[in-house]
Amino acid sequence: MDTAYFWFKALHIVGFTVWLAGLFYLPRLFVYHVEAEEQPEPIRTALKNQFALMERRLYNIITTPGMVLTIAMAVGILTTEPEVLQETWLHVKLGLVALLIGYHYFCSRIRKQLAAGTFTWSGQQLRAYNEVSTVLFILIVMLAIFKDQFPTNIATWFIVGLVVLMAVAIQLYARKRRLDKEKLLARTAQE
Repeated sequence: MDTAYFWFKALHIVGFTVWLAGLFYLPRLFVYHVEAEEQPEPIRTALKNQFALMERRLYNIITTPGMVLTIAMAVGILTTEPEVLQETWLHVKLGLVALLIGYHYFCSRIRKQLAAGTFTWSGQQLRAYNEVSTVLFILIVMLAIFKDQFPTNIATWFIVGLVVLMAVAIQLYARKRRLDKEKLLARTAQE
């Protein structure tokens, strides 16, 4: 392999890391943005304005350039190894990357709706949406590492089960915190 391949691969990993960091954090900002609606004025407006600014900067300055670098370096890798285009694992990986690109652009739509005040999802729905990028990330990395030898044994399914269990636990914990907060507010209102 020539040196260009290693440069393309290194920068592809850097781009993917930056892109996914943005996609992991952006929906979390969306959750905070939606939940700012529960705050009294003038805090509500200040929070919503701050979250809108953070979302715009994260999307335009970090997340989108990370996606562009990832795709450009992937094209570079494919120019140094065109034979890999014949492999099934790459077709599946590219399909998952296409879904991730769709997720990326849907985040832009959510961001614009939040800024306009027309977004209707709850914080809980956004927490679930946030898990989509995690699942795609795991599958893409697994395919990149294992290629056509993608593991399907019991250990693999155990690990998948643990990941799902962790995601469910996070959702349940967030729900518990929300319910505890509502109970506290109800008690405070009664006093």
